[in-house]
Amino acid sequence: MNYYQRDMELASREDMLAVQSERLERTVRRVYENVPYYRALMDEKGVKPADVKTPADLYKLPLLSKEDLRKAYPYGLLAVPRADAVRIQSTSGTTGKRVVAFYTQRDIDIWEECCARAIVAAGGSREDVVHVCYGYGLFTGGPGLNGGSHKVGSLTLPMSSGNTERQIQMMCDLSATILCCTPSYAAFLAESIIEQGVRDQISLKAGIFGAETWSEEMRRDLETRLGIKAYDIYGLTEISGPGVSFECSEQTGMHINEDHFIAEIIDPKSGDPLPEGSRGELVFSCISKEAFPLLRYRTRDICVLSREKCSCGRTLVKMSRVTGRSDDMLIVRGVNVFPSQIETVLLSCGYPPNYQIIVDRVNYSDTIEVQVEMTQETFSDTVKDMARQEGELVSALRSMLGISPKVTLVAPRSIARSEGKAVRVIDRRKF
Repeated sequence: MNYYQRDMELASREDMLAVQSERLERTVRRVYENVPYYRALMDEKGVKPADVKTPADLYKLPLLSKEDLRKAYPYGLLAVPRADAVRIQSTSGTTGKRVVAFYTQRDIDIWEECCARAIVAAGGSREDVVHVCYGYGLFTGGPGLNGGSHKVGSLTLPMSSGNTERQIQMMCDLSATILCCTPSYAAFLAESIIEQGVRDQISLKAGIFGAETWSEEMRRDLETRLGIKAYDIYGLTEISGPGVSFECSEQTGMHINEDHFIAEIIDPKSGDPLPEGSRGELVFSCISKEAFPLLRYRTRDICVLSREKCSCGRTLVKMSRVTGRSDDMLIVRGVNVFPSQIETVLLSCGYPPNYQIIVDRVNYSDTIEVQVEMTQETFSDTVKDMARQEGELVSALRSMLGISPKVTLVAPRSIARSEGKAVRVIDRRKF
């Protein structure tokens, strides 16, 4: 078994708590002294740096949200002189002001080391060719995996997203062995590779897929079609980017890099901490970042933490696959609906991961329609056969969701493909 930083990845619980406590105490003190915005939040809650000495004291600190980042935009949460920051990354930003995160050179080095741990956990080494088709620029996906690949010493193909023909050509010509991209784009690449008849020219052995929620069924589908082992990776711009956590060969959750990020689970409504093993909202505290060390940042992602012993030997706590988000979870006729639930049903019924969910409100009542792309094998031009297939999907979705969506089967390749994050949900309701 290979590890990139064995001393931390295999640290005892006692040793890790010592590292976390020392870094947390130092970070809280530095943030209080250097970030007026955060100092005001702490003062409002009546907490001083001396009150926070170990991870067990985290609950005393205020929670931070994306709204705080927007209020403090652009420099209000910067914890170092601006001259010491060497890079920004930013979220895509669909509403309001963008979220901008700052990095010192040391921050970048640590981030890339976290991504290197993910690559090595996926079987990567100096002998590998890492094909990175996450987006570059302000998006963290490309720069993170690119830097992690360099740390490992792998030959790196900085392809960015788009131009699928070129992606496949370079993948074949340079014998890429590890693919890094969103799972939806991996599905599109797999589809294109099979259509072009070049499956036997592909040398891939592993894929590192993140930036979207995806199901276990989609993992197996990608593994079968690409002949790889598919690994999950997690991160968010506000915390650093991909590499906050990563999957090992056991594929039963993602190991969190606890020497840099302390994870908590809270009740998304009350904000109260929940006991280990509870499903709730994931909260992170950055304990080694210099420029932008967020403390108790609400990710809005729903998951479970587990310290069960892992066969890979790593002692880092695991987070489960993200099952949805507390803020963009769909509530349809009083029922919580996650797109990942719908994806699970579609893939288990033999449909490809190309679908769109349309939510609307008609006569004061919520409606939900799932448009599902058929494969060439399941495509039928008879009304009777289409109605039968749609009825079967409605029944399967009702069992999963507790409500009956409308299902519309559409022709193969009629739903727009994504070269980045797939747009799965269109919510037309006016609230």
